[in-house]
Amino acid sequence: MSQDNTRPDVTIMMPCLNEELTLPTCIKWAQEALADLAKDGMTGEVLISDNGSDDRSIEIAEAAGCRVVHCPVKGYGNALIYGGHAAHGKYIVMGDSDESYDFRESAPMIRKLRDEGYDLCMGNRFAGEIKPGAMPWKNQHIGNPALSGLLNMLFRSGLRDAHCGLRAFTKEAFLKMDLSSSGMEFASEIVVKAALLNMKRTEIPITLHVDGRDRPPHLDPLRDGWRHLKFLFMFSPLWLYFIPAGILMVLSVVLTTGLLTTERGEVWRVGPLWFGDHWMVIAGGLFTVGYITFFMGLTALTYSMREHCRTLSPTVAKLYSRITLENSLVVGVLFILASLGILAYVLVSWSGSDFEGLSRIREMVIATTLGVCGLQTIFGAFLMSIIANENQLPAPMIESIAEELSLDTADAGAHT
Repeated sequence: MSQDNTRPDVTIMMPCLNEELTLPTCIKWAQEALADLAKDGMTGEVLISDNGSDDRSIEIAEAAGCRVVHCPVKGYGNALIYGGHAAHGKYIVMGDSDESYDFRESAPMIRKLRDEGYDLCMGNRFAGEIKPGAMPWKNQHIGNPALSGLLNMLFRSGLRDAHCGLRAFTKEAFLKMDLSSSGMEFASEIVVKAALLNMKRTEIPITLHVDGRDRPPHLDPLRDGWRHLKFLFMFSPLWLYFIPAGILMVLSVVLTTGLLTTERGEVWRVGPLWFGDHWMVIAGGLFTVGYITFFMGLTALTYSMREHCRTLSPTVAKLYSRITLENSLVVGVLFILASLGILAYVLVSWSGSDFEGLSRIREMVIATTLGVCGLQTIFGAFLMSIIANENQLPAPMIESIAEELSLDTADAGAHT
């Protein structure tokens, strides 16, 4: 499709839900930012993504020359996703329409994207200035640093103020992120996906102003804080699945090894503690839960790969490529055969004592654990294969079909 040369270079986008008191100032700041960028030959638009306002917000925006789109589904994230898709600019700025962010500070952000090739430029309130009363003490010194620190621990974004509401990104990056969060966790999703997709990102100091509204903000610290926290762990299979799985399986192996160093019926002493053969049941349970958790992590990783939410390092990608359905089935069958072999040994030993006093609890637990893990491997491998959808049409073929039908490939993908 030919490019529409009449489209603006920059879209400054604001979500709006009954913001008639503060919207005029925000629009004025945004228009001044565009006037600044016009000195560089860049054109722009101010886009208001309305989320069901029933005050004069829409009237004010249209009178000021803004383009207004109407998001039919309530939610901060929904409004920004809807507005992002409606944006005409190659570069997009997003910020709240409550006077907390001065959009004139977004002009340097756009220049970072244009001149230095960044995909995402965040504002950093902590490196800039936080006006007195603009952020509650607990948010400034506990909430925001904790959430940003956790996000960086999980995803290594390199951004100190990962939840700043003023940010700029390219339209290409926005589409590649395939954002979906409906609420305030949308702020985390942008940073997380930019990190997972290895997008080039940076931040600049900005000022956080006092909210100019005459009513409480839409933000609920407890509810929205939990939604951010939940989102972060949902997109981090390493911390949600793999690390806990590793801990459980290591504990199981240590406990089992310690018990096997003792004679049957004796206890394994560790300082004041002692462990008898009945602890083998706990060891088997720990290993089974850890192994199932590990496979859940692989499944979550497979889903995120299918949805293009992350890219893997070459080393991890090489290891991950080995976990095919066929290889997993072989491992599962070997586990089951080992389990059956141990159970056969137990049965022969038991028959030798005329089926009296079965004392092979260690072997029984190990056999049961191997059998369960083998079945889990087989069933889990099929689930991973289903989620990976290995038989789907390759992207080049989809593009070819779209071109044949004279469709825009982006539109085709949206309806796939």
